[in-house]
Amino acid sequence: MGLFEKFYPDEYIRSTYDIDFEALYKDGYRGVIFDVDNTLVPHDAPADDRAKALFKKLHDLGFNALLLSNNKEPRVKKFAEDVKYASYIYKANKPARSGYYAAMDKMGTDKETTLFVGDQLFTDVWGAHRSGIRNILVHPINPKEEIQIVLKRRLEAIVLKRYFKRNSGQK
Repeated sequence: MGLFEKFYPDEYIRSTYDIDFEALYKDGYRGVIFDVDNTLVPHDAPADDRAKALFKKLHDLGFNALLLSNNKEPRVKKFAEDVKYASYIYKANKPARSGYYAAMDKMGTDKETTLFVGDQLFTDVWGAHRSGIRNILVHPINPKEEIQIVLKRRLEAIVLKRYFKRNSGQK
C-alpha cells in the first residue's frame, strides 16, 4: 500500500443524501455510522428536515444508525435526539479504532455489515480503514470551516487528486 492509499475512500459520493441506502441494505449492510458536521449538516448546525428524513428512511429500511463525532456531548446528543433514529458516541477520538468498534458494538453489527459515511480523509476515512469498515467519503457541505480543518483540507486535496487520478471514472 502506497503512502496515500490508506487515506483513499472505498467510495466517493458527492453528498450523503445521494447514497443509495436501499442497495446497501440489499448488499447486507445493517449499520451506518455517520460523522455529523459537514457530513449531514454544516458545522455546528442543528438537524434539518433533510437529516431527519434520512434517519427516518434508514430506520424504515431496517438500518441501525449511529453518530460518531469528535465533538462534545451536548452537540452530538442534541443532534441524535433531533433525528430520533440514531444513537451516538461523542469525543470519539477519530481516527482511533476504539470509537468505530464501540459504534459496531452499540449497533450490534460487525465489520462486514457496517458502513461509515464522513467528509474527512484523515479522521473519518482513515479511522474506518483502520477498523476494517467500508467507507464512503462525501464532499463537505459547507466550505467555511475552522482553521485546523482548513489546513487538513489542503493536505486532503493532494491525496484526493491522486485518488481521482487513479479512479478517473469515479467522481
